[in-house]
Amino acid sequence: MTAVDWTAWSVVLLKPDCVARDLVEEVLGWIAAEATIVDQRIVLPSEDQIFAHYADLLTTRRAYFTWVDVPADLRRTYVGQSVGIALAHGPDVARRLRELIGSFDPSRAGDQTVRGYFGTDSFRQAKSEGRLIANIIHTSDDPAGAEREFQIWYGATNVHLLDPTALEGRTQP
Repeated sequence: MTAVDWTAWSVVLLKPDCVARDLVEEVLGWIAAEATIVDQRIVLPSEDQIFAHYADLLTTRRAYFTWVDVPADLRRTYVGQSVGIALAHGPDVARRLRELIGSFDPSRAGDQTVRGYFGTDSFRQAKSEGRLIANIIHTSDDPAGAEREFQIWYGATNVHLLDPTALEGRTQP
């Protein structure tokens, strides 16, 4: 396989609140309007996967989260809870999906975004309850994030999913 063009890939994490509310297929329908969904699955994440995925919250951005014990809340929210994982493909997909999902705070996200439409939490409420915000979905921030998140959620045994020839004949949104 040739080198991967990570500008065309994004990993989608459907968070426990999305799965618990049975919104996986509906939310992926929104994603499919902007990208080809190459793979989707429900998984039980390990602590290692969650801590790797949210490494920035545990390191460079940790000082910002003064109201919450980030490691404990990540464990409580994710470990042993089902999440959805999807692999999305399309031109400039990370940027396009980030626009589609909207602000991290669903109460401030536009109604035409995934978080604005489906979200029920707010930053204010989460902070007052000493927890991280429940905001339905995460998508890769950029190509480097897509590559890193692919390794976390899919790993080397699934690199065949990144073969662009396997997408031939599929319609791109």
